[in-house]
Amino acid sequence: MTTTSAPLTHAFAEAIVASDPTTDAAAMEAARTAIVDFLACTIAGAADRTTAVLADAVGANLPGEAILVGAKRRTDPLVAAIVNGYAGHVLDYDDVHASVRGHPTTVIIPALLALAAERILTADELVASYVVGLEAMARLGLSVGSKHYENGFHATATLGTVGAAAAIAHLTRASAQEAAIALGLAATQSSGLRLQFGFDAKPYHAGMAARSGLLSARLAAAAFGGAPNFLDNPVGFHSAYAFGAERPAAVTENWGTPWQIVAPGLTLKAYPCCTASHPVASLGIDLHREGLAANAIESITFTYPPGADAALVVSKPTNGIEARFSPEYVFSAALIDGALRLDHFSDRPVQPHLMALAGRARRCHDETAPRMSSDPTTRFVILDIALRDGSTLTRRFDGLPGVADPTTKFRDATAGSPAFAEIPSLVRTMSSTADLNRLLALLNQDPV
Repeated sequence: MTTTSAPLTHAFAEAIVASDPTTDAAAMEAARTAIVDFLACTIAGAADRTTAVLADAVGANLPGEAILVGAKRRTDPLVAAIVNGYAGHVLDYDDVHASVRGHPTTVIIPALLALAAERILTADELVASYVVGLEAMARLGLSVGSKHYENGFHATATLGTVGAAAAIAHLTRASAQEAAIALGLAATQSSGLRLQFGFDAKPYHAGMAARSGLLSARLAAAAFGGAPNFLDNPVGFHSAYAFGAERPAAVTENWGTPWQIVAPGLTLKAYPCCTASHPVASLGIDLHREGLAANAIESITFTYPPGADAALVVSKPTNGIEARFSPEYVFSAALIDGALRLDHFSDRPVQPHLMALAGRARRCHDETAPRMSSDPTTRFVILDIALRDGSTLTRRFDGLPGVADPTTKFRDATAGSPAFAEIPSLVRTMSSTADLNRLLALLNQDPV
């Protein structure tokens, strides 16, 4: 089958391989900032107990030159992609993108770092390919529509596989035909269900997507066969995953003008838990500062637009991992402690005094509001609190909180380790092969 029978897939592939975001200073700067944020999350996540479990299970003892972030170990590139992708997402502290409705960087950068073990690359090339991979992932998200996520797919995994393959195809200067096959091979491995939220399998989605994207591009480069029309085929990606909500033209329209990393841009997380819980976290911290005491509260109601709490699948968590997906717990911890720390979301049992307040909370939906979509103006939460003295208070949060500069987040997430202190400034200025090699060496260390 020739590419002429697949005009949309070919146009998508052509846009990916022909792009040059290095000429867009805003895109490259946003990408470097996002990479600093991702590395903060990954270095911290590398120390998580389950990251070591995964590394052993997938064969991190295999020989190879690909680095494991936050550890003085090297391994096979496909293994490194899995482990680094997992480490980047295991704390649920990594960035999100509205068009994806998921986490792009923790899939794309691990695939690119794994390739850096096999090729001589410049830092600028890696950053540019990250921008292109994110663009592809975000535009596929816009094209597949809202039902993909709402019906149970985890977009980080399903879209991320294609985004990672796109980034690798761009970095390796694949032909449009080769890229189309790589994208199709990625699409046939596109998987991941939201039913895994609250389990170790959720961050595994990021790792498996990074690995599958890298493998897909490798197979296509080796002339391994695959359908070149995954967007055009009548039983293709949209037919299988969009549930009638697809808008195929969104895949390529206005490509890179502006780049998706610039607008709508990434949200860099302020708190190490599910993004959908962040508005109630900010409200809880604000009320802590105002002096509201937990024992003064009779009941709490969170009101969301339809679909806005779809990711918040836990109301009564038993441990901190489950608690990442519980707005009831997140609000309680934020109000009582005045902050949300990594230790609020460890695998230890949740603290009873936090759950005592969480048990007084309930959720409802404003069915008159627009259903939450990739448009950030459709996201809000209204907090109504009934106090034991008979009075009430109401607060509202629109959009998502986030951090503009992850430098402090990086220092906190890496516990101020001097082994990694140079990384933020290096990432913001790196351009050459020597710069990239220096970054890889800094990442390939144990914390001290």
